[in-house]
Amino acid sequence: MNDVVKAGLAGCVGTLAVLGAVGLAAGAGPFGAATTLTGVASPEVAALRLDFGRQLAPSRCEGVGSPIVNVAQSIKNDADSGQAGNYWGFDTFTRTIQLWKTSTSNVFCAVVRYQGSFVAEKGQTSPGNTGVLSGDERGPIQGGYAAAITGTLLTQPLWPLKGNVGVTDYQCDLSGNCPGAITWVGQYFNPDYSFDYSWWGWIYRAGAKHTWVNSSEGNSGDVL
Repeated sequence: MNDVVKAGLAGCVGTLAVLGAVGLAAGAGPFGAATTLTGVASPEVAALRLDFGRQLAPSRCEGVGSPIVNVAQSIKNDADSGQAGNYWGFDTFTRTIQLWKTSTSNVFCAVVRYQGSFVAEKGQTSPGNTGVLSGDERGPIQGGYAAAITGTLLTQPLWPLKGNVGVTDYQCDLSGNCPGAITWVGQYFNPDYSFDYSWWGWIYRAGAKHTWVNSSEGNSGDVL
């Protein structure tokens, strides 16, 4: 995924969904490529341990009051990268973006949740780097990330603060070029912000028996 550029924000999503050029980990699903994390025994165990519901709960954010940003964005044609460093497929998903003020001046907490699906590209190395994809691999993606953002808000945000901000076509290719990608943080913050993940993770399921987990807690399994 390409969010903050998972090495492109996050798992699901080539450019972790374009936040600003912050790298995630290789096999960084919804974002580009980055450093490979290991240490989980099996996809089944990893999936059980990837408690994204708890990690992405609003209570984990320690925000003050209600979210100042609470929007949904639909994204299509987002290239996804894997542990081998290549782009192996494309994602379509909806992400919910919530942003809170904290008790520290100019420090904000963001929780971004993803729900969508992936389609593999024939001949590409699989995301878990265990084989070559047939192109028939496809299935749902779930996950997201939590992050701290230090910066100042735009006086006039470029996106609405609540509701649906529409559909963004990333127009990615298998080289990771995404001319249509939009950095959501840039829609609300002045350009001199800093962005730090506190947790990120995605689960990819290709049928009943194939699961790939891509997370800050470790990568495991594959979609084939």
